[in-house]
Amino acid sequence: MTRTLKTLRIASVNVNGIRAAYRKDMESWLNERDIDILCLQEVRAPDKIVRELLNEENWHILHSEAADKGRAGVLIATTRTPHKNSILPATEPTNTRSHIGEEYFEHSGRWVEADYILPNGEQLTVVSAYVHSGEVDTPKQDDKYRFLERMLVRLPELAQHSENVVVVGDLNVCHTERDLKNWKANQKRAGFLPEERAYFDKFFGQSGYLDVARSLAGDVDGPYTWWSYRGQAFDNNAGWRIDYQMATPAMAQRAISSVVDRAASYDQRFSDHAPLVVDYQFA
Repeated sequence: MTRTLKTLRIASVNVNGIRAAYRKDMESWLNERDIDILCLQEVRAPDKIVRELLNEENWHILHSEAADKGRAGVLIATTRTPHKNSILPATEPTNTRSHIGEEYFEHSGRWVEADYILPNGEQLTVVSAYVHSGEVDTPKQDDKYRFLERMLVRLPELAQHSENVVVVGDLNVCHTERDLKNWKANQKRAGFLPEERAYFDKFFGQSGYLDVARSLAGDVDGPYTWWSYRGQAFDNNAGWRIDYQMATPAMAQRAISSVVDRAASYDQRFSDHAPLVVDYQFA
């Protein structure tokens, strides 16, 4: 993706464990992408290790570590050396918040927020989110619905807080049939349940957010962001589009490019998810 003037590049990826991702050469991808704001999910590592791997000399790191060791974990990393065409000032976030606002999820490592003041004086709010994967008729699925319910509360609050909001991450739900290659076989599986998808109708309806990647891609299959490690799912592109950048209208209209950085081959993947990279242009 070529950088144009006055752009902001936001990348999101579920790394499926940052230590494993770095062993599989995630760093090479990161060094080539000129990312301004990097959002990771399923970090699954102690804060000290995260800061060593990403290198705090290069990034300001906001990390919400889960109380359950080796589980979840989300972060927002802001580059300390923005690209020459970036709109992002070389400053740290002005404010940060480490969870979604409900005590039940305070230490779950699933939601983190950062505010920025842009050179034009506008405020930008970025969220890195990780929704539970879920499992039908289990407490895990109950927790997933509870988290989605909380999102219905928090999203409008954020829209009141900032005109420019981007909520990114692994949200673990395919919204429509276009988002899942084998949708007919997965209608009773967590991730494509009617009850889950109804929340996304509300996110992109009454909550007023827009699905940035879908808006730019149009009415096409995918582009998928997750493929099982099992069988030939990756080679056959039998994927799921469960990673999103959802934005308020003012921010969504600035999106000019959305790319899924799908690895060239199965053995070059550093995660079972592929990064979703979006450029937002400011006049």
